Amino acid sequence: QNLEQDSLGWKRWCAEERAEAADLPRGCRELSTFHRLLLLRVLRPDRIGAALTQFVVDNLGSDFVDQPPFDMAQTYEESTFLTPIFFVLFPGTDPTPVVEGFARTLSMTEANGRFTNISMGQGQEQVAINALNKAAKDGGWVMLQNIHLMQAWLKSLERALELIEEYATPEFRCILTSEPPSPLQGTLWEMVPESVLQRCVKIADEAPTDLKSNLRRAYAKFSQASVDACLKPKEFKATLFALCFFHSLILGRIKFGPQGWSKKYPFNDGDLTICAQVLCNYLNSAERLGTEVPWPDLRYIFGEIMYGGHITDFWDRRVCNTYLATIILPELLSNLTLAPPAFKSPDASKMEYMHYQKFIEERFPPEQPQLFSLHPNAEIGFLTTQGDSIFKTIQSISGSDIGAGSLDLSSSQPLITRYSEELPSDLDMVDFRSKVKEEEYTPYIITSFQESDRVNALLQEVRNSLAELELGISGQLNVTKSMESLSESLQLNRVNEAWQNLAYPSLNSLSAWFADLISRVAVLGAWAGGRELLRSIWISGLFNPMAFLTAVMQVTARENSLPLDYMTNRSRFLNTRDPSEIGGLPANGVHIHGLFMEGASWEDGKGDDEGYLADSKMKELHPEMPVANIYSVHIEKMDWIHMYHCPVFMTAQRGATFVVQVNVRMDADDDDEGHWVLAGAGLLMSDD
Repeated sequence: QNLEQDSLGWKRWCAEERAEAADLPRGCRELSTFHRLLLLRVLRPDRIGAALTQFVVDNLGSDFVDQPPFDMAQTYEESTFLTPIFFVLFPGTDPTPVVEGFARTLSMTEANGRFTNISMGQGQEQVAINALNKAAKDGGWVMLQNIHLMQAWLKSLERALELIEEYATPEFRCILTSEPPSPLQGTLWEMVPESVLQRCVKIADEAPTDLKSNLRRAYAKFSQASVDACLKPKEFKATLFALCFFHSLILGRIKFGPQGWSKKYPFNDGDLTICAQVLCNYLNSAERLGTEVPWPDLRYIFGEIMYGGHITDFWDRRVCNTYLATIILPELLSNLTLAPPAFKSPDASKMEYMHYQKFIEERFPPEQPQLFSLHPNAEIGFLTTQGDSIFKTIQSISGSDIGAGSLDLSSSQPLITRYSEELPSDLDMVDFRSKVKEEEYTPYIITSFQESDRVNALLQEVRNSLAELELGISGQLNVTKSMESLSESLQLNRVNEAWQNLAYPSLNSLSAWFADLISRVAVLGAWAGGRELLRSIWISGLFNPMAFLTAVMQVTARENSLPLDYMTNRSRFLNTRDPSEIGGLPANGVHIHGLFMEGASWEDGKGDDEGYLADSKMKELHPEMPVANIYSVHIEKMDWIHMYHCPVFMTAQRGATFVVQVNVRMDADDDDEGHWVLAGAGLLMSDD
């Protein structure tokens, strides 16, 4: 009621940059801090993380928020020969030097045979077991790195740790390291045996994510002696600072989620220090030979070999190389702009090592997404995702000690009834196929039938599993683990894993996912049943959109007697977002709709002119794109002038959900797509 009566006040509050600290509209200002959290969760989910942090500080103290620096000596005191030390590996951190350095103070070195460091991989299983047994008897240290790569062997490790308890000496220590799992892999305790985690002292020493801390930390890896070792000190100082800034950018970009990097890469201090050594060697060589500084060679080594060696995704590699292409340049010596809006490279001729340190502390600009060449919307998206992740974690651990059985099976009966009633019937593929003669089969018809077969398989799985669970609840069938899992998914509004395996990538909750499934069935029924191409295809509603885009190339290749291997698709966006306004099929190719832009917005064209990419508008995270005309051309006729090589992903998770690259028009005055690369501009097939 208060929302209706004071709509302007609530609108003003929702627009506040820091809504958690702003005054609420009159009538709600006396709400407790906890009830303010509930409001933020609903109305400003991007600010829930900051509000929860302050709530914890107010009620429990800052010790639960501020992470103290990692102290290996204190960790050693907390551990015993029965409690291994477990390091969770994060990008930018490597515990090996710290562990080896502290072990050396206790006379545990590889030289005297009392310290063994094993990087786990194929063939190292028995070597690790033998090292554990020997160290336990002799009182040594064993460090087993990257145990997440050896999941099948972890049961053997679990048993070995149990056995050596009987004869291990007090000096024995076991150190384990593992990367955290990706969102697609699940939780850490599902990767590593629970008993191993329970017995360990767990260390999560995550590197800072703010640029200034990372830059300070990166530059501290060097000294005035590092500068003095180079024969071209001016070039070295300027490039070293730029390299440290680049290192800070790629570490800090991780916090923006998939729009920053599609996965968390293990960039570390070793990459930085080796690149600095390579830089020094190249500059010294150029000075001795009297040649120019080989800037392209440096960029290639940094971007493709050192840092690029960690990167597995093509689009992430493009981001890395674009940063280097805008930072590692000869203009570094003449106040090059390192980051927008106006962060410039200091004058190396007037700066020594300590001056750069002072510059970082006193003149580094305040943290903002623009320093990463990202729009402020990227931070909103990151903070919203972070808040959702917090609550999903809370939900997943609530009562999880006794597994899925902690939820009452019978409570899912109303949901079973609801979803069973809403579930559409299977598409009649026998009828569809009987209406098509053999000579009438086209790539489009084949694609529609393939899509229909896949949606039928999913419908059958949903229908059968719901029916089985209902029988299990009534006592007519024994309750199985899969039934318990389905019941839990229904009650927690999550897509069941068995359904997801037959479905399409999606980040939606179960209710939104189910509504989406119903829409897909309706569209496929109209397409496959009508035996004709629809005026515009809902590309996001396909299980395999790439198959449809390939069909476009096949049809064009056949009509024009062109080789399929030399065909490519070209896109042209119209000036309408409503498919019903499309009069009919295009002269060439097909119409598609259902795309959303992330990292940019779209400026509609005038008249028949095509629109173009524009900077994002505040709080419009995924603006809908207009209907697009997709048609095929020979690769020799493909023109990329004023075009952005835009990746298309099925979900905002990016990465493995990549579908295809399309051309997206830039403004006529915009001939550098680097701006859009660093902004993380990409098309999505769902507004998750």
